[in-house]
Amino acid sequence: MNVHKNARMTVHGRLLLIRRVRAQGWRVEVAALAAGVSVRSAYKWLARHRAGGERALHDRSSAPARSPRRLPADLVVEIERLRRQRLTGPQIARRLCRPRSTVGLALRRLGLGRLTALTPRPPVVRYQRASPGELLHIDTKKLGRIDGIGHRITGDRTGPRRRSGWEILHVAIDDAARLAYSQILPDERTASAIAFLDRALGWFGRHGVAVERVMTDNGSAYRSHAFRRACAGAGLRHLRTRPRWRNIGGALYGRATG
Repeated sequence: MNVHKNARMTVHGRLLLIRRVRAQGWRVEVAALAAGVSVRSAYKWLARHRAGGERALHDRSSAPARSPRRLPADLVVEIERLRRQRLTGPQIARRLCRPRSTVGLALRRLGLGRLTALTPRPPVVRYQRASPGELLHIDTKKLGRIDGIGHRITGDRTGPRRRSGWEILHVAIDDAARLAYSQILPDERTASAIAFLDRALGWFGRHGVAVERVMTDNGSAYRSHAFRRACAGAGLRHLRTRPRWRNIGGALYGRATG
């Protein structure tokens, strides 16, 4: 049931009002005051309950019982047929001698208000390695340090502005198992990236995962010769995503290079 945002009572509140009046002997005025509604509203729900029982306490649909001016079903089918031939709304209106507003309303009800709705969206191409260790995604996230309470809470904008700096969250996620290892480091330089890689490999190894490949973005630390030598020393193949590909859900998606 979709309850209006300003409604004072739900079905349960209306039923409670009925029980207080009919079973517990409350006066209608007192029950209405306790429910936070007018006496007139309380009598309305009492009348509905007498006429239809508990089911009558549910909100009624605001749609009219009859719509004499509604478009015939065969005309709606014809509008859809012409739309699927990629005719625009005005073209369909002229062909059927109908107002453009009427045709537009019918198209929106059919979910064909835009021509792009006629072209099915291509399926999202995703991949996932078959077994743990085949591919390890590594990425970073810059996090601002929080030092004290800011002006949004205190309201004091006159105090000195403090620059607390940044911390870098390094994350490694296994493509198949989605097993993740993360660590907050002071920067994302080459030395930190290599140290994190070494600790991540040890952590995954203790969980029985032998890493074969590592995928990163094109950050300067990952393009360095030192990181390349670290991967080669660990027997890893280093893959890099193509520039300007996005990081989705903590894992890097896209065709790799390298």
